[in-house]
Amino acid sequence: MNKASRLYCPALITPKNAVVKQTEQLSRSQKLLTELGLIKSGSNGTYQIMPLAQRSVDKFIDLVQRNMQLAGGQKITLPVLTPSGLWKKTGRLDGDISEFYMVRDHSGKQFLMSPTHEEAVTAMLATNSPISYRQLPLRLYQIGPKFRDELKTRFGLMRAKEFLMKDMYSFDVSEETARESYSIVSAAYNRLFQQLEVPFVKVNAATGMMGGSLSHEYHYISPVGEDTLLQCRSCGFAGNSEVLEGKPASCPSCNSSNLQEVRGVEVAHTFLLGDKYSKPLGATFLNTSGKPQPLVMGCFGIGVTRVIAAALEVLSSEQELRWPRLLAPYDVCLIGPKQGSKEQPAAEVIENELLLKVGECCGHQELLHDDRKDLTIGKRLLEAKRLGHPLTIVVGAKSADLDSPKLEVHLSKGEKLELDVNEALKLVAEHSQHKKRLLMGSFPRETAESKSQSVGHQL
Repeated sequence: MNKASRLYCPALITPKNAVVKQTEQLSRSQKLLTELGLIKSGSNGTYQIMPLAQRSVDKFIDLVQRNMQLAGGQKITLPVLTPSGLWKKTGRLDGDISEFYMVRDHSGKQFLMSPTHEEAVTAMLATNSPISYRQLPLRLYQIGPKFRDELKTRFGLMRAKEFLMKDMYSFDVSEETARESYSIVSAAYNRLFQQLEVPFVKVNAATGMMGGSLSHEYHYISPVGEDTLLQCRSCGFAGNSEVLEGKPASCPSCNSSNLQEVRGVEVAHTFLLGDKYSKPLGATFLNTSGKPQPLVMGCFGIGVTRVIAAALEVLSSEQELRWPRLLAPYDVCLIGPKQGSKEQPAAEVIENELLLKVGECCGHQELLHDDRKDLTIGKRLLEAKRLGHPLTIVVGAKSADLDSPKLEVHLSKGEKLELDVNEALKLVAEHSQHKKRLLMGSFPRETAESKSQSVGHQL
């Protein structure tokens, strides 16, 4: 059983009269995650992820993997170090690499601490080239650390020097089939972001140093975003100002003049690469005539830790975290009576019953028991609300009423309910059922607002 007394969660304790000097601009998510002990700064731009936040990271990784496997993905692991000679062959070493970490081994050979793995994965296939067209399409993905020597690290996990990323690379026989792969993986991305239930926009994007002929970005709208987007308030269309030729006077979708500039946090990016990497690195396949041809590629990235931080940025209040339902570290926090209180004997009977039945409803790993009974219910409840548990059940004084025992149930959006045991269990079951529907890709009927901000709305 998960007990709060055993949970390593090193929250920051600020003395009452202390004067806190703000040395950097903090985002809402960074401030809350740090104060509550879910992440800690390791050094400038690097973060240590504590057990509560790690549970969320693991849940998101599982969700990403489900969707990548549905898209035909096969998981691999590539070395963090990529020989710089591969980047020289593709021409990317001649670009702006000032934000990339370069290291040398004892023999003087130079490597990049990979910010991305196009060269590495293509070179891997080249060692087995040519492969048969019958083996294609091939979609390989990995989830691991990436590195970028950011000049301006800020907003915690949203812009760090080391971050967790899912990167997939597709290999096809032609531009046409590569577009099919692009469409399949993009559909998996759309499904993934719908499962998170956080409004997002998908926009056309510049290909930049990655190259290729087609690119899309996925954004969460937030004041701390670093990209400028134009969004239509009438229909939800959005576009990145980088790829717009001048600022359009009206929306090309609905012709409304109700356009506004908003800030976006880029959380995912997709590219159709063509043969930009396969040709110089010699990654080929044998076509139906038995002749070698360069593989046609696509690549697809999701910032794992960035998605979590950005989602919290969008959903949370100034004082309380609010998680996407599928990413909350625990579904339910159960708070029992205070040690020595007059209601303790009767309340603990109900508490023990709930520990069993709630665990059966949502899964025992999704239940956190706040067993720190030396603390008042009020102190534990305040902490639970700040941590953003979707459901917090308090077994307090009213539970000791023999005629009509009641529980306090607090929802993450601030709503407070008084329910009997069966009603509380029904609420837990409904929460678990909703999670199951999301995992199956069965989404509730979209509102006009949420629909306008989801898939396919782009300038």
